[in-house]
Amino acid sequence: MILFIDMDEVFADAYNAHIELYNKAFSKNLKAEDCLGREVWQCVPKHHQDSIRKHAFTDGFFTNLRPIKDSQEVIKELTEKYEVYVASAAMEYPNSLREKSDWLDLHFPFIHWKNRILCGSKHILSGDILIDDRAYNLENFKGRKILFTSPHNVHTKGYERANNWREVAGLLL
Repeated sequence: MILFIDMDEVFADAYNAHIELYNKAFSKNLKAEDCLGREVWQCVPKHHQDSIRKHAFTDGFFTNLRPIKDSQEVIKELTEKYEVYVASAAMEYPNSLREKSDWLDLHFPFIHWKNRILCGSKHILSGDILIDDRAYNLENFKGRKILFTSPHNVHTKGYERANNWREVAGLLL
């Protein structure tokens, strides 16, 4: 079976990286709990929103993301049961293509470069299972759809949901 897994906010913690960079730049104490149901940029004063939108264009943003808890162990186990592909949008931000590949080499070296789909749109994916944090990526996928919980999607309904990587293990292993 073919399993596609999104990166950002699924196993690479981009959401909290945005919050940390914002807090550091503006001496604030924003928390993910303050942003439930919204993007980070939507949770700050209007005059700070552009700074958050620019994070992903900054050198090192994707390189410095932390793996989400338990993702390394569970994804390793999944590669033993499924044909696993990372499917991540990587064309919008010029640095992300290289940085995401380097990040995978460092944190997920067991995912071969041939199993990395760094693309512009995921509508072309055809497989058995897709784990993603964005409902718009799941909408047209023909296989099993699993919405991975991120603060921005806590109110999204209509999809099978996994709140963390232990739940993914329970669903798929």
